[in-house]
Amino acid sequence: MTGAGDAVFRPVRAGNAFEETVERLLQAIRLGVVGAGERLPSERELAERLGVSRVTLREAIRALADAGYVESRRGRYGGTFVMETLPEPGETGDRRPELEDTLSLRHVLETGAAELAAGQALKPAAREHLAATLAEASAASLSDYRRRDSRLHLAIAEVTGSASLTSAVADVRMRVNRLLDEIPLLEPNLDHSNAQHDAVVGAILDADPTAARQTMAEHLDGTASLLRAFLS
Repeated sequence: MTGAGDAVFRPVRAGNAFEETVERLLQAIRLGVVGAGERLPSERELAERLGVSRVTLREAIRALADAGYVESRRGRYGGTFVMETLPEPGETGDRRPELEDTLSLRHVLETGAAELAAGQALKPAAREHLAATLAEASAASLSDYRRRDSRLHLAIAEVTGSASLTSAVADVRMRVNRLLDEIPLLEPNLDHSNAQHDAVVGAILDADPTAARQTMAEHLDGTASLLRAFLS
């Protein structure tokens, strides 16, 4: 019989290793697989079971420590321990229906927008608009990141030429941002997001609809993993 630990600490997908590692660790904590005050498996064991590098695992553990879920202790009996008291949820009630509805709508709209944009013969002004908003998002400070990130995603919808699609993407992005405001802003995730932004915009500018859709889907999956981890 497969134990709960085996079910939770299974290999993550390569595309969003950091985000899915955070999700798996939070699942283990919230489901009681590793109880309050208990120690997580060793870094070596966890990295092997999750199929990630120890660097990625340490970044995920650091993010959860900053968010108040775990603490690292040194010494002979050291390791990573679950906090005795976990952070309180931002709101009461079941967030899952709202979360899944928002994520489903976003996936359909934004993967479609990226595919449609890549299938267009973009004019120089549209190409410049994408390149400029990409550069602004990549250079954004932590305090300004979410606004610049939102602007880039809107720019992808804008270059499709569909006002209705752009409005729909703007509406769903407002919903996404309200959810994102309830979780920590994790620097490793932002670095990864910037690399994925480069890939999405690159596929659009290369007129490759299939790659644009696939890279956008992978990008959205990373955000979805974090939102599910912290809000579900």
